[in-house]
Amino acid sequence: MTTLVSVIVPLYNMERFIEETLHSIASSTYLNYEIVVMDDGSTDASLSIAQRFAETHPNLQIRVLSQPNQGASEARNNAIKQAKGKYILPIDADDLVSPEYMGKAVALLEQRTDVLVVGCEVEMFGNTNKRIDYPSFSLQLLARKNMIAAPSMYRKVDWERVGGYCKDIKGREDWDFWLSIFADGGEFVRLPLVGIFYRVHSGSKRLRTQRYKQELVEQLNRRHAHYMQRYLGGPLHYHRSWSRFINFFRSEKIVGTFSEWEEGDVIYAKRNILRNYNGFIIKRFAVPSFWRGIIYGWFTPSKAQRSYEYALRLKKLTPTPIGYREVRYFGVLRESWYVCQESECKFTFNDLIHNPSFPNRENILQSIGRFTAELYKQGVYHQDYSGGNILFNEDGSKIDIIDLNRIKFYKKMSLKKGLQLFERLNIDKEALTTMGLAFAQVLQEDVDYVCHYIITHRWRKHIKQGITNL
Repeated sequence: MTTLVSVIVPLYNMERFIEETLHSIASSTYLNYEIVVMDDGSTDASLSIAQRFAETHPNLQIRVLSQPNQGASEARNNAIKQAKGKYILPIDADDLVSPEYMGKAVALLEQRTDVLVVGCEVEMFGNTNKRIDYPSFSLQLLARKNMIAAPSMYRKVDWERVGGYCKDIKGREDWDFWLSIFADGGEFVRLPLVGIFYRVHSGSKRLRTQRYKQELVEQLNRRHAHYMQRYLGGPLHYHRSWSRFINFFRSEKIVGTFSEWEEGDVIYAKRNILRNYNGFIIKRFAVPSFWRGIIYGWFTPSKAQRSYEYALRLKKLTPTPIGYREVRYFGVLRESWYVCQESECKFTFNDLIHNPSFPNRENILQSIGRFTAELYKQGVYHQDYSGGNILFNEDGSKIDIIDLNRIKFYKKMSLKKGLQLFERLNIDKEALTTMGLAFAQVLQEDVDYVCHYIITHRWRKHIKQGITNL
């Protein structure tokens, strides 16, 4: 008995073409197949057309399913979950299939277990009429160029092994999928026949997704860093064919054993990007200007290196440092990351500023005053000791400082310098007095002098912008 093939058809607003596509699949000379159509929340008549086709072709094994709009990747994934076949053949809802393709692909996969994917020649029609000229397959070339057509056949177990298609890739998700399939090697065979006819029209996905190239490159580098390193000597670049040459002049430094530098949920994204990954906070610093890149590359430690080394000196005053990473081209710093343990402190000083009735506010302010005195005693001057960089827990028994790259260490700090730590804390006069009192008591300094200095010496930027809370 022949092996069952599941033909997967993701469908979204293709009412003009879906019936023709299904007819072309039904013309296959290979007879043991099922068709699984997954409508991805179409707003036209696509779903009803597919359903009518299934009703009028009872001799076919065809199932028409539907889901809320989630994108092509999830439409494929959810259809494959329902698939019963050993082999998967994804076909776009506007393409056509030759009668011989399915059977020849099955025969090859049955004969050769080393072959993971079988493809074919592809001919474009519609707005463009020509054969797609694919280069010969190699694992190295796959790192910078997708030479495998999306409608290629593979085993369902391999789809399960790699976790399916990535739902976050906007276009070219098939390239990402093939990189996952071939991450540990394997063979690809392109059959010497035109098996797929790719329709080119104004709504073609290939045309709609071209603008996502830079985003795609970044996602592929994040998801397939080891593959790119193995075959390109570093990441894929926007000018893909130059990647290996550019990476020849690339150097990378990693301190610590952390490796998931681009993983996790984004929790902050402005100039710098912060991610939370399994209890680690990963800070990716903004790309420096060319001249700053030279300075960080040759003359002074990078922000990432300073953050790590300063955290080691601060010990329990900041979340536990894990490591840092730097990337240079021709010695010029271009990328850098710092990673630390997530703090157990879930609140920031800004919460006290914006909520005068914050629970335990008085006790927390006193704790921050004492903590600031401890910084002074240890000669730690944080140049951005501000609302977002002071963390505390619910009762103020634990306080952390973050954003460490702008810290100076003094053997002996003057009292005025220590009191300047308060100048960016843009909070009400009573709160400043509470912190000043706690600060003075720890150091046995004159309370009136400390509180007066803290209140009268405000950050010039706050005064200039008229946003002081005093």
